[in-house]
Amino acid sequence: MQDVPLLISRILTHGSRIHGSSQVITWTGNGGPQRRSYAEIGARSAQLAHALGEDLGVGTGGRVGTLMWNNSEHVEAYFAIPSMGAVLHTLNLRLPAEQLVFIVNHAADRVIIVNGSLLPLLAPLLPDLPTVEHVVVSGPGDRSVLSGASARVHEYEELIEGRPTAYDWPELDERAAAAMCYTSGTTGDPKGVVYSHRSIYLHSMQACMAESMGITDQDTSLVVVPQFHVNAWGLPHATFMTGVNMLMPDRFLQPGPLAEMIESERPTHAAAVPTIWQGLLAELRAHPRDVGSLAQVTIGGSACPPSLMEAFDSLGMRVCHAWGMTETSPLGTVARPPAHAVGTDEEFAYRLTQGRFPAGVEARLTGPGGERLPWDGESAGELEVRGPWIAGAYYGGPDAGAVRPADKFSEDGWLKTGDVGTISPDGFLTLTDRAKDVIKSGGEWISSVDLENALMSHPDVAEAAVVAVPDDKWGERPLATVVLKEGATADFTTLRAFLADEGSIAKWQLPERWTIVPAVPKTSVGKFDKKVLRRQYAEGELDVTRL
Repeated sequence: MQDVPLLISRILTHGSRIHGSSQVITWTGNGGPQRRSYAEIGARSAQLAHALGEDLGVGTGGRVGTLMWNNSEHVEAYFAIPSMGAVLHTLNLRLPAEQLVFIVNHAADRVIIVNGSLLPLLAPLLPDLPTVEHVVVSGPGDRSVLSGASARVHEYEELIEGRPTAYDWPELDERAAAAMCYTSGTTGDPKGVVYSHRSIYLHSMQACMAESMGITDQDTSLVVVPQFHVNAWGLPHATFMTGVNMLMPDRFLQPGPLAEMIESERPTHAAAVPTIWQGLLAELRAHPRDVGSLAQVTIGGSACPPSLMEAFDSLGMRVCHAWGMTETSPLGTVARPPAHAVGTDEEFAYRLTQGRFPAGVEARLTGPGGERLPWDGESAGELEVRGPWIAGAYYGGPDAGAVRPADKFSEDGWLKTGDVGTISPDGFLTLTDRAKDVIKSGGEWISSVDLENALMSHPDVAEAAVVAVPDDKWGERPLATVVLKEGATADFTTLRAFLADEGSIAKWQLPERWTIVPAVPKTSVGKFDKKVLRRQYAEGELDVTRL
């Protein structure tokens, strides 16, 4: 067999030639969507690569940061930067300023490409970013905030204008770095995960398979999951492999604009975290729209409440659960029910799991004493994984090699996910909690996820997060933090009785401590930020009722 390296440039070349008429559609608000064909994206990616190398001095291995929304220019950067041999570093625009400064300096980015609307976020940070020599600005925004910046400022369109629309992409080592993304730093500093050309190529192939997202050139995918969040779950690369149209929301991520996009552009697939879909569901109930085109919704990032899945089913949108993390590229499992369960009472139960492991992801469960646990659907332990698109180490910084902390990697190299769950004999993963979020009460474990899902099935509850708080008698007990829907009247006694009637919640697991909040704190990627709730409780900031 021929030894042909698996490279990002080959995905770009294939997509722009074979699927040249497919489109990247960027939502612009009132100005109508911007449309660029894959052929145009290929040509403009070549122009960007010429500009980065010839004008800005970006060479092999050079890190180029992107502080951008989901749009066509970001897709161009996705392909141009790694294809020329540099490293794409997507910057999470929702991180605190100090964490953004940390990751730019840790990665030693030389260039940052930024959307104009995000200049007020970037400009104050530049004095603390000594490695950044160039800032490239794309789209509308007030450039005056960059006056006095030590870095040279360039206009994206001016920079690429007149450049050759073809590029002799180099034959790189497929194991060379292509892109990097930092974890959200919920504990300690963010950690850098570096994806190789090979890992992205293989991950893209798996994402295209029918048992995964299964999207083809007959589909349009609404890519709500940010491009700075684990490469938008691999969608920009997977779509170029198969010719799927991409509908990119840019900065218009509110429920109203998303509903308008669906009605106008008729996407067939979408991907985002549960909080996005909860907001969209409320919008559709308040202002019904024609969203019948959207047949498949991929939900990941955190567990999807069963009530949300059922609500979207009733609208004709089939929710497909998936699990992954920054370190897994992120595809780890997808909940496609097995053939024998389709059309039976078992089907929904399978859909509620995190899903089945695809070829390429090996998994095992480890008990608290390091023992290996069986796949029996009952034995709960920490999930460990390995595979060709699973991280084997973290980036150590510009002057250091890879690092493998013992709490993140086993001695034999498996990734410790920090997720606790069970695996069925046929390979379906059910997560019961994050290891740090399990409530350890009187020597027994209580799943915060189970309590949250049960609470959010109550018609008066919009959101619910449950955290462990100290208890003199039991060590830890659950605190239920609830967001009520507008006009709701349910009280804590009613909600506790509702949990007791659920059947899946044992009496000893029912929370005694309750509080109402206007909104559950979220992390930069839309997950419940439970460390904030724990801190607020410890500092007496929550109005807690004890039943």
